Amino acid sequence: MTTRRRSRSRQRQVWAGLVAGAGLILLAAAIALYARRLDRRGTAEEVPSGPVQNPPAVVDLPAPELSLTTLDGQPASLADYRGQVLIVNLWATWCPPCKAEMPDLKAYYEAHRDEGLVLVAINIQEPAERVRPFVQAYGLPFPVWLDPEGASTAAFRTQGLPSTFVIDPEGRIRLIWYGRTSKALLEQYVTPLLGQ
Repeated sequence: MTTRRRSRSRQRQVWAGLVAGAGLILLAAAIALYARRLDRRGTAEEVPSGPVQNPPAVVDLPAPELSLTTLDGQPASLADYRGQVLIVNLWATWCPPCKAEMPDLKAYYEAHRDEGLVLVAINIQEPAERVRPFVQAYGLPFPVWLDPEGASTAAFRTQGLPSTFVIDPEGRIRLIWYGRTSKALLEQYVTPLLGQ
């Protein structure tokens, strides 16, 4: 092999090594960024402030049959609330938009519970020991149910949290929010159902 060929072969090896090294550096940087985003998952930084612009889907679907237990271990069923307007909120303590909307859900419930409104917050796949301090810290006045197996996400055909479903007195789902809602949106869309 001539000296020129050896030199070209060596240059190719050097370039291949540089390209491979740059690729590894980019991959490491991407993994670090992804890991950093996961670490921040539970912080409020990811929830934008300002008015929530998330109108609901308007639907007419049968509400699922769903029976779970309350935070106090008592059996509970959606059928128990037939004849009332029922808001069902699926949430988790680690979910930033869930945390952000809880004060709005609480304020809306307190403003309208005397009109026959019921709100049930169903916690998805967390133990009571984690849920109870959250409920106390936020002062939630409405029933909280536990769903350790995720049966409600299957029943309502959703995976994202939070998800909120408004069920009319006849047991029909009329409104669905995928993602965060607000008191203003609840006033705009749910309050008219209370007078029907």
